[in-house]
Amino acid sequence: MPKKILHGIVVSDKENKTIKVLVERKFQHPLFKKVVKSRKRYSAHDENNKFKSGDKVSIIECKPYSKSKKFEVVGDKK
Repeated sequence: MPKKILHGIVVSDKENKTIKVLVERKFQHPLFKKVVKSRKRYSAHDENNKFKSGDKVSIIECKPYSKSKKFEVVGDKK
């Protein structure tokens, strides 16, 4: 099964080697047919503490680094 790749914006870089990425997606509600926005924050592994708040990044699913950290940063989103 392919690994998930998500695109989002860094909202926090306070933790060491960890960033929090806000991923926003849009989908159509199955019953009401209205387009709904959904937001979720993911903790991602950033080995070199390279990314700062406000950066656009891509994250990919990986082995668990901790209880909540199951993604790692692939690179900048162009």
